[in-house]
Amino acid sequence: MSYTKYFDEIVKIQDRIKQYIHETPIDYSKTFSDMIGAQIYLKLENLQKTGSFKVRGAFSKLTNLAEEERKKGVIAVSAGNHAQGVAYAAKVLGIKATIVMPETAPISKYQATKSYGAQVILYGQFLHESMKKAEEIIREEGSILVHPYGDLDVILGQGTLGLELLPYNPDIVVVPIGGGGLISGISIALKAKNPKTKIIGVQSSASPSLKVSKDLHRLVEIEPSFSIADGILVKSPSEITFNIIDELVDDIVLVDDEEIANAIVYLLERNKTLVEGAAAASLAALLSGKIQVTYSHKVIPVLSGGNIDLSMLSRIIDKMLFKNKRIVKVKVIVPDKPGYLNKVLSRVAQIRGNVIDVVHDRTSSDVKPGYTKIYVMFEVPSGDALSDFMYNLALDGIEAKLVE
Repeated sequence: MSYTKYFDEIVKIQDRIKQYIHETPIDYSKTFSDMIGAQIYLKLENLQKTGSFKVRGAFSKLTNLAEEERKKGVIAVSAGNHAQGVAYAAKVLGIKATIVMPETAPISKYQATKSYGAQVILYGQFLHESMKKAEEIIREEGSILVHPYGDLDVILGQGTLGLELLPYNPDIVVVPIGGGGLISGISIALKAKNPKTKIIGVQSSASPSLKVSKDLHRLVEIEPSFSIADGILVKSPSEITFNIIDELVDDIVLVDDEEIANAIVYLLERNKTLVEGAAAASLAALLSGKIQVTYSHKVIPVLSGGNIDLSMLSRIIDKMLFKNKRIVKVKVIVPDKPGYLNKVLSRVAQIRGNVIDVVHDRTSSDVKPGYTKIYVMFEVPSGDALSDFMYNLALDGIEAKLVE
């Protein structure tokens, strides 16, 4: 049996939910096309209602409920985008929604979910503990569970995104994978009409459960470790998403947090596009060369969501600017006398650098009496400017070392 038989059902779902969702833009990027060596079209699902693709599956499930089921209300377990998608869909359709989130859920996502009118219950440290609470509520109240990826209605709802890609006739579509609902729906929509289209999934190396499952052709569980791509950290996919992926997805590759962070910053700076870690995984796989492409290939990386925590974004930007030597920290040891700090700072000004921080250290073991160690952190306009700065300090008789 091929899952592509569900294509017509996806078309019906699209017609049923189109009044509730956006058809998100597909944006050709010359910058990324030149960097990657292919025709890159970004699917901007970060501009979807609630900030991610999850509303597609939520509306698909909720609009398909019988009247008696609607009266019982719905319940979902999620720490992020699925919670917001279900809460929003329930509010629009006038259905009571209960969302169980782990106590460790980001406060921004908790507040966003609550703002959509859902009853939010914080329970447990991890999702499997939250699920136990949800099961208790289901037994007591008969609420209908809206699973994030183990439900065919949800999967086919995510497949409406795939219908929006069909007119572009892509050679390769790259999709982030957590539990596999999004890539499963997209694969059905695309493979039904063009079996030659390659579907490539991307997982975080911190959570490779579907990559390993597909390689072994059997479902396995792998406990995730930490990643900035929290939206795709899943211990195990569902039986149905595994079966669809095993049949229809051509390959799954892994990216690490460094590659994901790099993609987030590039998207923000070059494309003026804000995405979360999970969404950046698709572009990260292309930028890091994990997927083989040529200039003749039309490639669509799906940017699945934009709900990034702002404090996390700030840390990522600082980290990548430091890594790429756009921000540097320089160490000098000089006599503890007036004028020496001024010499260092004047050389920073000479290259049009912007000082961020200055720290004195007179007590470390490598500092002789009467001397001070100074750390200067500053923005650098270019690599050549940094070389000029180091050379000019040497002319002043001051040895400077970059702190990596």
